[in-house]
Amino acid sequence: MAVTGEDEQTATFERFFLTQQPRLVAIGLGWCGEPEVAREVAQEALARAYRDWQRVSRLDIPGAWVRRVLINLLIDRQRSERRNRELVHRLGPPEVVAAPVVDDLRWWETVRSLPERQRAVITLHYLDELSIAEVAEILEIAPGTVKSTLSQARDRLRRILTEEVEE
Repeated sequence: MAVTGEDEQTATFERFFLTQQPRLVAIGLGWCGEPEVAREVAQEALARAYRDWQRVSRLDIPGAWVRRVLINLLIDRQRSERRNRELVHRLGPPEVVAAPVVDDLRWWETVRSLPERQRAVITLHYLDELSIAEVAEILEIAPGTVKSTLSQARDRLRRILTEEVEE
């Protein structure tokens, strides 16, 4: 039986999915701290990669493309949640309030409190173990900006976590 171009495309995407999915979930988990959300957003990023696979597969680094999509989805989700919280605050709390998500790792909770760019740089560089150049490419910023953002994020994390220990 001959392998068709479509079969090869599917096989290529399946390999891509198997290598990228765990890493995307880890980035999402580092970003938001919620396993279900991390899996959902990773799935959506991969679904978009599959939808555009003919184009995405020809990119130099398809993994960078899917990570950029993931970060954008996480930012969009965060903005939506913030708008919802603001609306609830203005209108008053709902009658039934869901239990808060409990974090085991104070570190990632603190990372999640960072501004979006700092959080993206920290999660991609440390959690996904990407180089400065790779992070720059994914976020579409200069490598020097990645370095300075990493430095600012580390300083902020150190300051926050040191203050907590002192208290």
